[in-house]
Amino acid sequence: MKEARYFYVPNAAALNELPAEEAVHALRVLRLKEGDEMFLMDGEGNFYQAEVVLATAKKCVYTIRQTMRQKPAWSGRIHLAIAPTKDMGRMEWMAEKATEVGFDEISFLDCRFSERKTLRADRIEKIVVSAVKQSRKGWKPLVNPMSSFISFVENCPDKGRKFICHCYPEIPRTDFFTAITSALQPGIFLQNGLEAQKEHPSGAADITVLIGPEGDFSIEEVRLAMAHGFESVTLGKSRLRTETAGLSAVMMSQLARRV
Repeated sequence: MKEARYFYVPNAAALNELPAEEAVHALRVLRLKEGDEMFLMDGEGNFYQAEVVLATAKKCVYTIRQTMRQKPAWSGRIHLAIAPTKDMGRMEWMAEKATEVGFDEISFLDCRFSERKTLRADRIEKIVVSAVKQSRKGWKPLVNPMSSFISFVENCPDKGRKFICHCYPEIPRTDFFTAITSALQPGIFLQNGLEAQKEHPSGAADITVLIGPEGDFSIEEVRLAMAHGFESVTLGKSRLRTETAGLSAVMMSQLARRV
């Protein structure tokens, strides 16, 4: 029995031809020919069973035989905003593994103590697409370019719950996993370091979590985020490297939001 071949084709239902890179893989690597079956994913929650109807040196034309709408594996949106490491290989590994686990969006932050001030979002995009195909995810995570920490915090929508992970003992923190597993119930959250009661609305299933650079956020950045509605949290007692913290936050969010 042949293994199913999956290809990423945005807006697949409105097209009839594989994108150039996917066509190269289909024709030169997998050597697909007319009549062969393949599966398409559009990154918007749809899989398509398709058949190759024309295979030339550079073009792979298909016709869709069946549309298969996918069911979400978790509720709400999971948005990771992280300061990239100096070694981009570590950040690329994290983006790949986080996609395999499952999340909705990734943003990159330029913080006070950031080791890296620029980033090729197009390269991360390719890694994410590859991971989407490998892990057979119905939705492709949105990859955003680098932005300043201040700009991100000030413009982050007040939807769902927002968290900032940090290691400052002088700023009260709650446990991240405990906070998100009780996100749909009345509870205690930290605002400007003070405890307050909060009724979480139905939209609180959305999670945005900030992960700082190796040197952590500055204490001023933490306080600025809290002033804009971010809850102060910790990922546990261990001091984690940036990419480990990012992946841990995604995995915890997945466990809390799995359906």
